[in-house]
Amino acid sequence: MGASEFRFFLSCDINSPVTFRIEKLDGNLPVNKSTDSGVVSVAEEKKPELYIECALYIDGAPFGLPMRTRLKTTGPPYCWNELMTLSSKYRDLTAHSQLAITVWDVSCGKTEGLIGGATVLLFNSKGQMKSGKQKLRLWQGKEADGSFPTSTPGKVPRHERGELERLEKLMNKYERGQIKSIDWLDRLMLKSLDKIKEQESSKHGSSHLFVVIDFCSFEHRVVFQESGANLFITAPIGSTNEFVTVWDTELGKTNPSENKQLKLARSLDRGIIDRDLKPSNIERKSIQRVLKYPPTRTLSGDERQLLWKFRFSLMSEKRALTKFLRCVEWSDVQEAKQAVQLMYKWEMIDVCDALELLSPLFESEEVRAYAVSVLERADDEELQCYLLQLVQALRFERSDRSCLSQFLVQRALQNVELASFLRWYVAVELHDHVYAKRFYSTYELLEENMIKLPPGDNGEDGYKLWQSLVRQTEVTAQLCSITREVRNVRGNTQKKIEKLRQLLGGLLSELTYFEEPIRSPLTPSVIIKGIVAGESTLFKSQMHPLRLTFRTEDEGSCKIIFKKGDDLRQDQLVVQMVWLMDRLLKLENLDLCLTPYKVLATGHDEGMLEFIPSRSLAQILSEHRSITSYLQKFHPDEHAPFGITATCLDTFIKSCAGYSVITYILGIGDRHLDNLLLTDDGRLFHVDFAFILGRDPKPFPPPMKLCKEMVEAMGGAESQYYTRFKSYCCEAYNILRKSSNLILNLFHLMAGSTIPDIASDPEKGILKLQEKFRLDMDDEACIHFFQDLINESVSALFPQMVETIHRWAQYWR
Repeated sequence: MGASEFRFFLSCDINSPVTFRIEKLDGNLPVNKSTDSGVVSVAEEKKPELYIECALYIDGAPFGLPMRTRLKTTGPPYCWNELMTLSSKYRDLTAHSQLAITVWDVSCGKTEGLIGGATVLLFNSKGQMKSGKQKLRLWQGKEADGSFPTSTPGKVPRHERGELERLEKLMNKYERGQIKSIDWLDRLMLKSLDKIKEQESSKHGSSHLFVVIDFCSFEHRVVFQESGANLFITAPIGSTNEFVTVWDTELGKTNPSENKQLKLARSLDRGIIDRDLKPSNIERKSIQRVLKYPPTRTLSGDERQLLWKFRFSLMSEKRALTKFLRCVEWSDVQEAKQAVQLMYKWEMIDVCDALELLSPLFESEEVRAYAVSVLERADDEELQCYLLQLVQALRFERSDRSCLSQFLVQRALQNVELASFLRWYVAVELHDHVYAKRFYSTYELLEENMIKLPPGDNGEDGYKLWQSLVRQTEVTAQLCSITREVRNVRGNTQKKIEKLRQLLGGLLSELTYFEEPIRSPLTPSVIIKGIVAGESTLFKSQMHPLRLTFRTEDEGSCKIIFKKGDDLRQDQLVVQMVWLMDRLLKLENLDLCLTPYKVLATGHDEGMLEFIPSRSLAQILSEHRSITSYLQKFHPDEHAPFGITATCLDTFIKSCAGYSVITYILGIGDRHLDNLLLTDDGRLFHVDFAFILGRDPKPFPPPMKLCKEMVEAMGGAESQYYTRFKSYCCEAYNILRKSSNLILNLFHLMAGSTIPDIASDPEKGILKLQEKFRLDMDDEACIHFFQDLINESVSALFPQMVETIHRWAQYWR
């Protein structure tokens, strides 16, 4: 039973009038017949004019005035969708309060024709007020009976309920948000529900009429309670074996006796005793178990007490510091003071653990300042790996110009690449209305300090450097303008390309030769001088992204893709993770030939990507029939297996393994042959990360994208090369599992971001990520687990069907 089960309102505390909505009348009305002959006459048939009368009955007696809906003459279906507000209030209701619904037809002349009536109790057998939609079966020809018990119950008897009633009950829960929404599955369910309704109506004909009403829903459940009654006096329990529901109003509140005992156990007077305490073997095993917990795991009361008790003996264990700081009662000034003193005496923690201390779980300024002091040990390359998350962590700081903000600015002043990326990461977050002031403060701090920098070795002073970075934004704005102009051109792709080159050569010719060279936003170490108009083009897709060639200062060139209309922040995050995981694997001497191409979001719907010459697997298979034939074209070797050089084949196998593991861990969705690219030298890589952390628009996606063409390029499932592929996968998976805390901490710092797949449910997303690491298994068990995943992905039939449908869709597009 979840915690939400115990959150409730008492009916006697609700001083609002009883409100509900009359929605519609389902079913076919009985045909009017001539009263003389009993023969149906078309001439005599009259169009029904219906209204519904609602009356409240309390303990079998009418209470207040009845209410009527407006007349409805439009014919079936009869939909009122009218809000009804009674004069009675919720606090006046009793456990046996009923709503009597009667349908009348006034088309009969002076006398009103009775269609039927039904009665519904406002509270269920557990004393909870009914909410949401209720479908009441009318007793035809009978007026609603408000006596208790009623002779016209609207509830369908249990023995008559079928599949339709069961599904409608579930549908009611779904509409109230008690059943999780899954888009593709919901659409299938709604279609099936419509079919079942048609089958039921054809089976039973028009024998029944139903009124659909929608009761008011509150934030929590409403439990019946009479005004002035003593909640703690329980009802007498009879001799029958019945369950009695008891509402515990103190659930979740602090237990005074437990709280007192905890304070005594953690009092400062015990510090002298605790200093010499050593854990027993059993306690030591419990402590080691707790230290292995992932950063997402909440410690229980006993675990927190255990770590606090042996805090002095744990000071030499650097892994224990983050867990110890979670045990501290920070509202207790003396306890917090002692914890901070111990923190600075503790064995120095790793940078990975320092990231955890910057998460929203730790609000203490002293703790966050300590975490920043640990980060100072990281070199520029490592810091750049975490820079995106450290900017997001500014949301959790207590002040605008915090220690973290000042640290990031000071490090950026020493490295132009850090400065460029920091400026962009902060500038993009200025769109966040809640924290715009916080991020602008950091932006301002960076500007103030940079323009004061003296000239460097290249003679460029801080002011010129800042202007060069600002110029990046101006160029981006001009590229947005070009994209809009090109999209508005009617005609095929070639006409749009001509318009692009015309703009670069005419109105926006300043983009072809910059007045002052600027640093490339994607690679700030590269100086660019302008766009080569003749080599610039665009891709044939809905957003028409631009592919631009820039001249560089060393007379070379670099190609980038500029997109307007897509949110690249999610792609930026995923590629950053690929880059980080590639670094972690290489530190363990495992190079899987990954391609972490550069991505930079310059806004919420625009950004740049590094262009990597490559072709999609869909295009390769269409033109060359197989991946092997394509690679033979560029790296032929008659004496080597499959006619491909050993280096090229090994590169392909390694890159397939690396991306299989990474896309599985990050839960990358919507994988198809159009977003799997292959370079001439055999490096496979993924693009387009619109769905992450387990989200996927396709039903029943496999654990990883591993199509049969990729397996065939390795020689088939029985070849030694496929065995080598599986070996690389398992080795990489176990290496990345060792760094699970680092990856989880980085995603935890992203919890406050507005990136769609994270903002929708940050906690759930992080738990899904944690689940992928299978921290409950040892390395050997994980090897068997991952091999099973590979076999499952290769043999999955449904994704192959989806892939075929996708190819047809691409063809007809």
